[in-house]
Amino acid sequence: MAGAQIIPVRVGVVLDMDGHGEMALTCISMALKDFYATHDHYKTRLVLANRDSKGDVVGAAAAVLSSITCSDNLNSGQHSLLKSTFSEQANFLIALGHKAQVPIITFSATSPSLSSLRNPYFIRATLNDSSQVDAIVAITQAFGWREVVPIYEDNEFGERILPFLTDALELVNIRVPYRSAISPLATDDQIVAELYKLMTKQTRVFVVHTLSPLASRLFTKAKQLGMMSREYAWIITNGVTNELSSMDRFVIESMVGVIGVKPYVPKTKELDELASQYRKMVQKNKKAIIRNPTYRGTNISRNATDLEAFGVSETGPKLIQALSTTTFKGLAGDFELVNGQLQAPPFQIVNMFGPGDRGIGYWTKKNGIVRELNFTSADTNTYSTSKSNLGSIIWPDNASFPPKGWVIPTNGKKLRVAVPVKHGFDEFVRVIWKSDNSTNVEGYCIDIFDAVMAALPYHVPYEYVPFATLDHNMAGDYNALAYQVHLGEYDAVAGDVTIIANRSQYVDFTLPYTESGISMVVPIQDDKRKNTWLFVKPLTWELWLTSFCSFVFLGVLIWILEHRINEDFRGPFWYQVGMIFSFAFSTMVFAHIQKLQPKVRDANQLIKNKDYVGYMNGSFVFGFLKNMGFEESQLKAYDSPEQLDEFLSKGSKNFGVAAAFHETPYIKLFLGKYCSKYTTAGPTYKADGFGLYVTLLPPPSFASVFPLGSPLAPDVSRAILNVTEDPKMVRIDSQWRPDPEFTMWSKIAELLQKFDNKDLRSHTFKKHKLSERDDGCCCDCMQSNHENYQQSPSSFSLASPRTNCPPSPIPSSPSEHNIDFQGDRRSSSRECNDKTTR
Repeated sequence: MAGAQIIPVRVGVVLDMDGHGEMALTCISMALKDFYATHDHYKTRLVLANRDSKGDVVGAAAAVLSSITCSDNLNSGQHSLLKSTFSEQANFLIALGHKAQVPIITFSATSPSLSSLRNPYFIRATLNDSSQVDAIVAITQAFGWREVVPIYEDNEFGERILPFLTDALELVNIRVPYRSAISPLATDDQIVAELYKLMTKQTRVFVVHTLSPLASRLFTKAKQLGMMSREYAWIITNGVTNELSSMDRFVIESMVGVIGVKPYVPKTKELDELASQYRKMVQKNKKAIIRNPTYRGTNISRNATDLEAFGVSETGPKLIQALSTTTFKGLAGDFELVNGQLQAPPFQIVNMFGPGDRGIGYWTKKNGIVRELNFTSADTNTYSTSKSNLGSIIWPDNASFPPKGWVIPTNGKKLRVAVPVKHGFDEFVRVIWKSDNSTNVEGYCIDIFDAVMAALPYHVPYEYVPFATLDHNMAGDYNALAYQVHLGEYDAVAGDVTIIANRSQYVDFTLPYTESGISMVVPIQDDKRKNTWLFVKPLTWELWLTSFCSFVFLGVLIWILEHRINEDFRGPFWYQVGMIFSFAFSTMVFAHIQKLQPKVRDANQLIKNKDYVGYMNGSFVFGFLKNMGFEESQLKAYDSPEQLDEFLSKGSKNFGVAAAFHETPYIKLFLGKYCSKYTTAGPTYKADGFGLYVTLLPPPSFASVFPLGSPLAPDVSRAILNVTEDPKMVRIDSQWRPDPEFTMWSKIAELLQKFDNKDLRSHTFKKHKLSERDDGCCCDCMQSNHENYQQSPSSFSLASPRTNCPPSPIPSSPSEHNIDFQGDRRSSSRECNDKTTR
């Protein structure tokens, strides 16, 4: 008889007896009925004693205390407690259960701050809110969004998820620039005010973590304010997604385009049958549940000593051990506890469309975003955040493409793009001031910036603002300019701003658009000692033969051209043949081969000799040279290519410089103007190139720069790649790398002028005594040059006039006057004067 006796196990059920609490109590009753219908051999039977927690901490504490201490007709307290209360009520209730050693089982307190490790008698039979964080982050990664703003309920339920969400986002370099907390008791005006504040920010990706009542009001107002347009992206957590079926249809229609996550619940026949039974039971028991609550509505005691008066459950330790090891497969999937916490199933990703939501994919802890769940096949180890694994998505405003995630704030202002004000090397960036104090900005870097911004997949309005003082000078060095971006004074910087380590601490750089490196430029000198036999060193016998044949062919060609007009190519047949071969031999052997050598080999030579070294005024190269070992007294600043030419021409001993250091793009520009006088020497020191600074508030190369974490930086980097691979980059480069004043027509005119000039040292005119009247040149100088020059028709070059020569009379021949003074005199005078000024 004792074995056949039914043993009741009293379980207190503490619920907020609103709609959710009533639904929970109905489902629990249905579950017990179905369980014992299929397990009638069980002798222990759960007996529910429900209490209404009245929706607050005091009411919940009273209900729990009543459940633990109150006796009924069986004269036994509660062996365990099932509770459906909010997270803010849970901490105190869990403490009561721990003191009485009564297991506290919750299926509604989702706060990550509740831990079973610190509270061994606490079991969470619902999902921790933090379990969905990785799924949300994966969605954000899939669409390339770089900033996210959480909108959360201003209570423990809302705020406890934030540390987990922000940490997970930061791990994949996604910023949280702002957090929006809205009270569940906020008025509509307060909600609208917060939404207006969000509209003034640049970020357009929002993660909403609230309960459904606040979410309903939030999305309704967002729709009215135009925030459900195609530039916005909304993600809702399971606090809202799980309640979509109970939300008003008007609210659902305002949420079209929203993406949500919720625990995956397999659709089964048993689940459909439960739904049908639930509807029938609700209709049957609705009135009874409302009119006959078992909780009496008064506290058992208000005495503090009553909290210490209840006893300790003897069966609690065994019961908590049994509960912790319980596993089964239920209608919602696998039920498994680890450290008192329910393990998360896969999350389903849904898209709000029309009257409800539809699944577009899944997220699993092992594989990330997947199109379908396939439990039968072997799991792969690949974790994916690819949007291609998601189904088609309808975005807000029925857009078919995802929003970029940010916009220019709605204050109507353009991006303020600062540009440096330069007085040297202004081919990179040039500010032209007009009479009305307005400016026109141009240059190589400006053309690159314009091309990059035009290549973006969306329009970004901007304007150039000189970083200048009232007297049109630079308002600081490049470090100060970059820091102004960090402070928010400018939204962008376009110009020859260099990527270096210390600047990257407060701004972000895009990919560089120029080559990197720091080079040394030095004067060149002729190595005349080795010129005589230099021509034989690289020749093999095949090359000897080829060269000889080519020179003979060239001799024949010259003979054909000169035979009728040059006496040297006339006479007896064998004389003329000998002239051809003599010309070929003299060209090959006596050709003036120059070997140009740098005067300085490396930086160590400069440091050792204490020579002066040049650097661009305001450049970071100053610190670079000091780190190399140069003393500050050795360093001289220059402001322009012309001043650098002057310093290098003087040399270190004449208060100039022996060499200069600058970034590779500047050096190439300088050598383009003075290639005959200077060359690079030594190694090219590692650097990263030029870039653009850009912000939206967010080793040397030029690059675009943003404030830290700016969402515009990745898009600009991609646009830079497109521009640098486009033919337009060649046009920009060719336009600005040569001297802007040295146009194509000026090049052609100079070439024709040189072609028309006569070389007075040529043997063609050796029988004529020519003279030229010039401020810097005389016939004696030219005669000296002429005598040392090889008597070869191929030796065409301009004279090298000398300075300090006395004037000579003008030649009397009209033809010589017309030919020589139309071209060669101007060229010679220019060269002489150039040497004098340098």
